[in-house]
Amino acid sequence: MEAGYRTPLLDFFRRGEVARDVRLLAAQGALAPRAHEQLGLLMLLVGDPDPDIARAAEATLRAIPRGSLAAFLARADVPTEMRSFFAARGVHPADVPAPDAETPILDTGPDPDPEPEGDDERRESTLQKIASLTVAQRIALAMKGTREERAILIRDPNKIVGVAVLSSPKLTETEVESIAKMASISDELLRIIAHTRAWVKNYGVVLALTKNPKTPLALSMNLLPRLNDRDVRMLSQDRNVPDVLRITARTKVVIDR
Repeated sequence: MEAGYRTPLLDFFRRGEVARDVRLLAAQGALAPRAHEQLGLLMLLVGDPDPDIARAAEATLRAIPRGSLAAFLARADVPTEMRSFFAARGVHPADVPAPDAETPILDTGPDPDPEPEGDDERRESTLQKIASLTVAQRIALAMKGTREERAILIRDPNKIVGVAVLSSPKLTETEVESIAKMASISDELLRIIAHTRAWVKNYGVVLALTKNPKTPLALSMNLLPRLNDRDVRMLSQDRNVPDVLRITARTKVVIDR
């Protein structure tokens, strides 16, 4: 059932692009970082064609404390579809809403391992650890891990791992700006950043996306009018961006003189 709530992570599951072990992890409640996403995934997965996944999702839903769920449903940002789903199960909004939805409503995932001492040792240990993980484990780490782990995982060849990084409640705007500068990541991840309203309020993110040659041209062209005159002039001379973008920037410089 649709949750009436859309995030990049939920969209991956809706499109059927998620392997069985990852779906099972989500059905056990160990994947999503926020209550909205966790419940949205569980609503989706109780109808999964794999009976083991459907049963796991059902068991996780039943394990959620009824009071916590009722308080969450009382929040103003809970979609009607989600309230209807749980009303059919006999759970209705409480009188007092839950103040926080930035954590899972039922936290079943493992806690991150402590970081080793020393920069070199830490990075080598982090790379070794990530290299030994399954896709499902890398997704979980992307949600709950450290800044250094996210910087490595955003480049993961499996796109859903990068989506998980962008879904992490620990992700900062500074990290988003750094990611928006990367020409080595999937253009789909850049598209997610560009379509996230909170992030494109940050001028540094807008500039990074516009200058990134990997950003889809239509998005770069839409962001160009938001750049200041100095950055438009610099873009008009940047040989790394698509010709159409550079020429458009050059035309804008001439018109604005």
